Amino acid sequence: MFLLRIALPDRPGSLGAVATAMGTVGADIQAVEIVEKYEGFAVDDFMVEVPMGTLPDALITTCTSIPGVTVLWFSHYPEGWGLQSDVAVLDKMTERPDEAEAILTQASPAVFRVNWAAQIARSDGRVIARTSNAPEVERLPIDWLGRLDTPHCTELAAGWLPGWPELLIAAAPFRGESALVLARNGGPEFIKSELARLRHLTALSL
Repeated sequence: MFLLRIALPDRPGSLGAVATAMGTVGADIQAVEIVEKYEGFAVDDFMVEVPMGTLPDALITTCTSIPGVTVLWFSHYPEGWGLQSDVAVLDKMTERPDEAEAILTQASPAVFRVNWAAQIARSDGRVIARTSNAPEVERLPIDWLGRLDTPHCTELAAGWLPGWPELLIAAAPFRGESALVLARNGGPEFIKSELARLRHLTALSL
């Protein structure tokens, strides 16, 4: 299973052309989600399954052969993650409001396509909740993470924690005294619409 983030012309037929091109190399599209739209083009995430023996390069090549199409990011996608919508997460948060912050934290790898997430105290970085791939530490270094009272993105240099690689970070405050931190290893960069979604979802936690 692979996840591709693709920029394509925002005009009728573009999505179909990409889907057809993927089909020529045997790729089976499991889900598509619009990430962002700009004037004249859109950014979409495609979750695709390819047959054993199909080289990932073939998938990239067939997509970029379409005029105006650019593959922004390509990576393996963990089985079982799926593409979890904001609405589904909000439903769970509404059903269990006392656990809303923990629910969003645990769902973040699927919702935002990140490697890990952690809910931390804004005052001292104490880890309140974390996903399985997050650092197993009592506190995250808030001096590296930037202001946690406002949504923002930043980049952490390799070694920000001993043995940890360079990471792309997005963070936003919950309504209480904590914040949600998202981490990507290797990309893609967080874009404005993702930060807006993060700000929206954290603000809705009770």
